[in-house]
Amino acid sequence: MCSLPVPREPLRRVAVTGGTHGNEMSGVYLARYWLQAPGELQRPSFSAVPVLANPAAAAACRRYVGRDLNRTFTSTFLTARAHPDDPYEVTRARELNRLLGPKASGRAFDFVLDLHNTTANMGTCLILEAASNVFAMHLCRHLQLQSPEPPCRVFLYQMSGEETYSINSVAKNGMALELGPQPQGVLRADLLTRMRALVAAALDFVQLFNQGTAFPAFEMEAYQTVSSVDFPRTDAGDLAGTVHPQLQDRDFEPLQPGAPIFQLFSGEDVLYEGESTTYPAFINEAAYYEKGIAFFQTEKLTFSVPALPALAPTPTPTPAP
Repeated sequence: MCSLPVPREPLRRVAVTGGTHGNEMSGVYLARYWLQAPGELQRPSFSAVPVLANPAAAAACRRYVGRDLNRTFTSTFLTARAHPDDPYEVTRARELNRLLGPKASGRAFDFVLDLHNTTANMGTCLILEAASNVFAMHLCRHLQLQSPEPPCRVFLYQMSGEETYSINSVAKNGMALELGPQPQGVLRADLLTRMRALVAAALDFVQLFNQGTAFPAFEMEAYQTVSSVDFPRTDAGDLAGTVHPQLQDRDFEPLQPGAPIFQLFSGEDVLYEGESTTYPAFINEAAYYEKGIAFFQTEKLTFSVPALPALAPTPTPTPAP
């Protein structure tokens, strides 16, 4: 069950961040465009702020310059004393924490929507830390209803005991859009158009919430991260094989015990040895080679999400006699 408190006041401070990874081009170019023409991010009750999160990496068309920015919003990096030798992204994370946060404070932005692309066949994916985020789960449901085809799957990335580390974790609330497949450094018109429409629908949901709309309870399927699986490797740590053709591009499809997951360069198959069905995600994602991740194992779960009640009307001040 979802149980975290929901916002009880209108969301006024909203940001849309793109280019957190500098070679994921949909977010990079939408952020650049909105910085020049922010009109489509405005709603009657708020105006979303566009942010190019990693300008140095975007200029170089690289995922990052020194380290992965979207793994840098932890207390270890945000609270440590600044040093001249800090990687660029550590310094930038502190700047963004001052702009959008501070993290875990009452002064933080109300909501951050972060824009990403993936080389994996993830389709339209809505990424949350956990299903306990009632407001974000309702937003995901709204996006699913607004865009039923292709399906919008919900991916819950936070594993048990893990500190939040993404840029949207700096705000009081947030989530990410992950669209693919799209090669790194490439801009596809279809994904750009879809991402733009999803951002508009997300901002429309915030507007509906701000103006006092109530949203009923529902049940939702979501994919909870369980663990990551590395490629087969040699004793020296080099790749010994690649993702099996029968697994490639089958993100979120059931993987049964005994099914092939890797094909060794020697020609042999490596089989999935788990005891139960899993649902792989981010299969063969290019950015995860350096992280030792061939895919994530997830569970498909059904969550009961409670109603999101309407905000109480703001009392009108009584004129002085």
